[in-house]
Amino acid sequence: MRDGESEAEDFLEGRDGELPLRVRATLRGEELELDFTGSAEQVRGNLNCPLSVTKAASFYSVRVVCDPEAPPSAGAWRPVTVKAPKGSLLNASFPAGVVAGNVETSSRVADLVFEALAAFAPVAAQGQGTMNNLTLAGTREEGGEWTYYETIGGGQGACDDADGPSAIHVAMSNTLNTPVEALEAEYPVRVRELAVRRGSGGEGAHPGGEGIVREIEALAPMRYSLIAERRRIAPRGRDGGGPGERGGDTLNGEPIAGKSEGELRPGDRLRIETPGGGGFGGRAR
Repeated sequence: MRDGESEAEDFLEGRDGELPLRVRATLRGEELELDFTGSAEQVRGNLNCPLSVTKAASFYSVRVVCDPEAPPSAGAWRPVTVKAPKGSLLNASFPAGVVAGNVETSSRVADLVFEALAAFAPVAAQGQGTMNNLTLAGTREEGGEWTYYETIGGGQGACDDADGPSAIHVAMSNTLNTPVEALEAEYPVRVRELAVRRGSGGEGAHPGGEGIVREIEALAPMRYSLIAERRRIAPRGRDGGGPGERGGDTLNGEPIAGKSEGELRPGDRLRIETPGGGGFGGRAR
């Protein structure tokens, strides 16, 4: 890649408004510096990142753009310097909450680095950029408590020679889905729908991937928590491609926030529609 500088900006969806993340990529010979100065300060919630997570997401993105087959190693990362001000969202100080930093903010860091490196190399449109984290918890009739946690895939970004893959995790998550039969056998829930979210991918010469629809009915009292992104800001297309559809969540048909928690009664239905990926190229499908 040629020498030069490039900047990029994106946002996390905080409970009290959008949280800006910024990076400046500087290429000089064999060295790449990624400087996240200008990103939001750490917050009271759990979207904060330890610097190690910011580095991991950055190294992943560089590897994808440069050589996805290169074995991850200290030598591979040595030419890459990652900087983030202490006390910022991407280099949080104790005792900041960081659980969503690992699963959500890391995805946005990857998006941000890809955006900056697009000035130097081919890069795909943005994918769903979230893991759609769902946790359920309750007490069994025969005694004992239970907890269930899953992440839900979605649409990924198209590139200059391929459509975006649908209903899958890439980037900062490597988890598979829980089979419906296993989930219903072990927990007091019924999966009412598990489907591809048709029409959620962005338009373009290569359309973005489609998201997922997952609707779960509670069969006993339980609590839920949801940590998800791309509910207010859509994944971007590239080179004239359209954005993917934003995600959306409802409880018994009523919209709920992408970061929420509450009680489920028997018969309540929690529906999660994950985002689609951005399209690539300016021709409508």
